[in-house]
Amino acid sequence: MDASSAFQDSLPLSSDALLAQLDEWGLAYRLHTHVPLRTVEDAKAVEDQFMVPGENALRVKNLYLRDKKKRNYLVTLEQSREIDLKALGTELGIGNLSFGSAERLLQNLGIRPGAVSPLAMINGAENNVQFFMDAAAQQADVIYMHPLVNDRTVAMARADVMTFFDRVGCEVNWLP
Repeated sequence: MDASSAFQDSLPLSSDALLAQLDEWGLAYRLHTHVPLRTVEDAKAVEDQFMVPGENALRVKNLYLRDKKKRNYLVTLEQSREIDLKALGTELGIGNLSFGSAERLLQNLGIRPGAVSPLAMINGAENNVQFFMDAAAQQADVIYMHPLVNDRTVAMARADVMTFFDRVGCEVNWLP
């Protein structure tokens, strides 16, 4: 199975159910459908189709990581930001980090590789996944991210994204 909406019903929470929850909470978003995006390069190739010119937007990349103590982390960064996992682990005071397996990603965040997203904290918060977000998000008006599948992107106002985190009980740790 891939990370597209064709297989969303095999997830603990489908993309459609997430979008319905956002609607119920009154959190506005613009939904865009596109080919499945697996990499930042894939995203850059299609984002002109739905980006609003002049919009102060943050496009993100996401890393699902684990430390040696088997603690789980979701790290959301501006998509062009370079990252050194060893330096990140040191900066966060958690030691060596490595990528989590696809099985643990599904177990802890309820998503598949290619669809990693801050919106997965709707599952991750209850599974003790710690969330770190690029401080650049504090300056953005809009944040673009996958709604648990990789053939959809939502654009949400930063304030609505922060309300989402509050609703799901997710503490945001800011990365400078």
